[in-house]
Amino acid sequence: MSDPLISSRRNPLVKRLRTLSSRVGRQEAGLLLLEGTHLLQELLVMGGQPTEVIATEAWLDRHTDLVQAVDASVVWRRVTEEVLGAALTTVTPDGVACLCRLSLLPEPPKTCDFWLVLDRIQDPGNLGSLLRTALAADVQSVWMGSGVDPLGGKALRASAGALLQLPHHRFGPEEKQAIDDLDQALRRLVDQGIQVVATLVPDATGPLRPIPYWELDWSKPTALVLGNEGAGLHPRLQACCTHAVTLPHGSRVESLNVAAAAVPLLLERRRARMGGTQQ
Repeated sequence: MSDPLISSRRNPLVKRLRTLSSRVGRQEAGLLLLEGTHLLQELLVMGGQPTEVIATEAWLDRHTDLVQAVDASVVWRRVTEEVLGAALTTVTPDGVACLCRLSLLPEPPKTCDFWLVLDRIQDPGNLGSLLRTALAADVQSVWMGSGVDPLGGKALRASAGALLQLPHHRFGPEEKQAIDDLDQALRRLVDQGIQVVATLVPDATGPLRPIPYWELDWSKPTALVLGNEGAGLHPRLQACCTHAVTLPHGSRVESLNVAAAAVPLLLERRRARMGGTQQ
């Protein structure tokens, strides 16, 4: 940490970090930008190490424990609060950001019996909540059809770093390509005997009659499919599903927020696997 303090917003570091906020920038550099103390902590908890840490002097003084937890080989950049604010997407940075290799992200398991499939989720807060719930519910792999960038700063922060531990694959990112690819992927699961479960509103019409979510046999290998916030589940993806569940609720609300609806659905499977009886 003997490098000089970076105090100019015109320093190349600012442009480099801004570039890593985009999907293309991350892929070209092979690096993931993690903004904030919590995401650095999550990286260290999972056994990873950053390649570079960018921090203010005030943050360094407050977090000597984290400084000591970082490998001696890691590059440190001391910056002013103004420089950090110019470089990050966080409105009010808490004093630190770090870079880690994209290769540190977990690979999908070779054998899997619980998928969460997300169709064009648009809101980073919703996506972050969904990913955090998926991690708590022991989801083994998350598939995302287009929608918001899961590795963008807002989604990462909203998920509390869940994707650092949760294998995922994003189809697309263009919507048409995402639907085409996800359609094929879901049909392959059906061919393997996996139950692919649509999540629908209680009065949904169509070839699949939704049942209350607790009546589904969650002990079977399952892919749970959740639709877009406004448009719901894409018809092509719904056509791939073998089952449908719903979350009964009062008639004064047309539908539930997708992130809120996911909580009982995902945790019901965990409850069933813990030895609870099917109701």
